Amino acid sequence: MSDDEPQKLSLLAKLALALLIALVVAGVVWRGITVATFQHIWSDLVEKPGEPMRFRFILQPLMAAFVAFRDGLKDARKGRSPYFWTVIRNPGKRVERLEEGLNATARVILLGIGVDAVYQVIVLKRFYPNEAVVVALLLAFIPYLVLRGPAARAARWWLGRASPHRMS
Repeated sequence: MSDDEPQKLSLLAKLALALLIALVVAGVVWRGITVATFQHIWSDLVEKPGEPMRFRFILQPLMAAFVAFRDGLKDARKGRSPYFWTVIRNPGKRVERLEEGLNATARVILLGIGVDAVYQVIVLKRFYPNEAVVVALLLAFIPYLVLRGPAARAARWWLGRASPHRMS
């Protein structure tokens, strides 16, 4: 498959997506959707970052940033449009680019869910499925989404300075 052909979801990405959906459904069935649920998630994210396993607030975004910079460099080399801009403004390419992002971040998302599940069991002595989803997406996929475009722009600038004939 060439780099210009649309990607399909990898097995790992399908597993990550299935787990995210299963956790959301389990969370809604088990705990419901209430203001208290959102308050609990907010409290665990904002008010307790000093708890054990706080490394997840550094490790997961760093891993997502690494993947975003790698993919941003690929985008720059291929002359592709900015990732987030394409996702937001180009409905024809939206699903393709989101699949690409999910393929790239599936490991980070699965690791995030696992780390958060361990954190919840150790610190909270309970498991909140919706919180695991929110944390995994907030710490893994959102940084990827935000950083890939600037990484591509920086790489384009750097590649353009290093060798102007490479960008043509």
